[in-house]
Amino acid sequence: MKADRRRHPIPITVTVGTRLLEENERLAAANREAFKRRGLCSLNLVSSPGSGKTTLLVETIRALEGRLRVAVIEGDQQTDHDARMIAETGAAVVQVNTGQACHLDAGMVAKAAEHLDLDKADLLIIENVGNLICPAEYDLGEDAKVVMMSVTEGEEKPVKYPLIFHLASAVVLTKCDLLPFLKFNMDACIKNIRQINPHLEIIQTSAYQPSMNQDWNDWLCRQVEKAIQP
Repeated sequence: MKADRRRHPIPITVTVGTRLLEENERLAAANREAFKRRGLCSLNLVSSPGSGKTTLLVETIRALEGRLRVAVIEGDQQTDHDARMIAETGAAVVQVNTGQACHLDAGMVAKAAEHLDLDKADLLIIENVGNLICPAEYDLGEDAKVVMMSVTEGEEKPVKYPLIFHLASAVVLTKCDLLPFLKFNMDACIKNIRQINPHLEIIQTSAYQPSMNQDWNDWLCRQVEKAIQP
C-alpha cells in the first residue's frame, strides 16, 4: 500500500529555508569582517515603501559633506530611480534590483560592494527594499539596523511589525514637519516603540526642514567613531 504523502507536506521546505539562512549568515559574517578591516561603519536602513528614506538620505549626505564620506548600496525591486537621486549628491552608489525578491540579502550586498571603492568611505548605507517584514530576518553584515518610520504611517507600526523594531538600534521618524497637520500621537508612538525595545534611540527628522536633522547627523557621526575604534 502506498504511503499517504499528504501527512508530511513540509519537511523539505523547512530544510531548504534553513540552509538558505545559514548561507546568508556565512556571507553576512564575511561582509562584516571586510567592512571591519576597513574601519567602515555600515548601516541597514529598513522602512515601509514611501517613508521618505531616500529623500532624507539625499539631504543627509549633503549635510554631512566634509564630515563623513558616504557610500550607498541602493536596493529596489525595479528601476534605478533612487540610485540616480543619490548619485546627484556626488556620493558613490550602486543599484541592486532584486526582481521579485522583497529584500536584500548578504550575497547581493557582497556583489554590490565590489563596485564601490570602500577605502574612500567612512559610512556605508545600505538602503533596503521598502518592506518592514522580510528584511528584518536577513543579516547583511551591517553594524546596525535603522528603522525609518514616517509619522504619516500611524503610531501603531512598532507593535504591528515588532521584529524589525526589536532588532534595530535606532528609529528615525521621518516627515516630522507634518506633525502640526496630522492626528499623530507621538506619546503613543514612543510608548509602542519602548514596549518592543526599551533601548532604541528615537530620532525625529524632516527632509524639508534640515534644522530638524541635527540629532540624526550627530548619531551617524557617533556610529562612525565607534566603528574606527580598535
